[in-house]
Amino acid sequence: MEDRTAVPPKGPKPLQKQEARLAWGMLLPTIVSIALIVVLPLLAIFWISFKPVSLGDLRAPSPIANERLRGELSAPGDRATIEYRLRNSHAQNRITGVELIDTIPEGLAIEELDDRCELAGQRLTCTLGDWEGGHRESLQLPVTAEIEFPDGPPNPRDSAPVLSGEGQSALTGWDLTLDNFIAVFDARDFLSVLWATVFYTVVGTIGALVAGLFAALLLNQTFRGRGVLRGLFLFPYVVPVIAAAFTWITLFDPFSGSANALLLQMGFTQGPINFFGERPLALIMVTVFEIWRYFPLSFLFILARMQAVDAGMFEAADMDGASPFQKFRYLLLPQLFGILSVLFLLRFIWTFNKFDDIFLLTGGNAGTRTLTVNVYEQAFAVSDIGAGAAVAVVIFFCLLGFSAIYFWALRHEEEL
Repeated sequence: MEDRTAVPPKGPKPLQKQEARLAWGMLLPTIVSIALIVVLPLLAIFWISFKPVSLGDLRAPSPIANERLRGELSAPGDRATIEYRLRNSHAQNRITGVELIDTIPEGLAIEELDDRCELAGQRLTCTLGDWEGGHRESLQLPVTAEIEFPDGPPNPRDSAPVLSGEGQSALTGWDLTLDNFIAVFDARDFLSVLWATVFYTVVGTIGALVAGLFAALLLNQTFRGRGVLRGLFLFPYVVPVIAAAFTWITLFDPFSGSANALLLQMGFTQGPINFFGERPLALIMVTVFEIWRYFPLSFLFILARMQAVDAGMFEAADMDGASPFQKFRYLLLPQLFGILSVLFLLRFIWTFNKFDDIFLLTGGNAGTRTLTVNVYEQAFAVSDIGAGAAVAVVIFFCLLGFSAIYFWALRHEEEL
């Protein structure tokens, strides 16, 4: 007999397709916003990193004209010269189709026109052609006074010349190069900058987590004044960074700081110590500042997770005679593994990208120059935008590699 059993159609049903289209339509504004805010600037940084551009190259080249009148004009028949000093604003990029338009003051007659210029009434039009990078020239027009000027000669600048032309920006051309990356990796201090970045990031991240964990263990207990102590623990994180940095600089000043005065009086040192001006002490100090300033964030998350742990496990462990360390190692720490993993990832990325703390404390001197400080110095102090973007790309790939290794290790740990 023929089997008339209905076979359900394969693939998504029409209603599911309609729901999927509706979902994607609702997500489209979010996707576009993320692309505009995150992806496009990231692509722009990648593009600039392959361009040999400086801070002055961000604007497209444009023709510039300075006009002045050379000579004295007071009575009819007096002669003078209108001079236009012309130049290309860019030293390398050319400008095509340059044209100058100006209005000659009333009462002046041009004696001789340049071959590239035409005069219609008092309107002067000059077709100046293409200008190469760094082009400069002087256009001179001899004029004669037709009327008397009792109040002095006319000022040609009253009608500023209008220049037009098309110049290609250094950012839009296809002249790509690897020189920026070669300069970054060939720099003699690159390894020291990379070492400072790794030390500051790893030690600062782990130190903030450990300090936050100990603070959470302390305040997870019930005692009088716990609320006040919690507020004090949050102070480093909520205080403005400029105030915190200035306080530390003043406290550890080698001549007037309280820390040096205390060390001298206690006999621990024979002279003042420049905490933020000596290697490797400066790097250690900015790392300690990072730990002190950001451990409250870890403390808040860890304490919140601790208070959600079932207290019955610890009561059962007490009955079995477990020591405090065993309860911490085998009961509490596994419960905190998830939040510690998230905090480690976030703090690592934030610390790796940290700029303001180091710049305010040392300015990147005395061995504290990290990759982010290097981006600032290349892009703004040296005005080399291409090299600064190249360093930013290096930072991006460093963080991308760390994230890939981190998630692989986390997944491997979960599988075990």
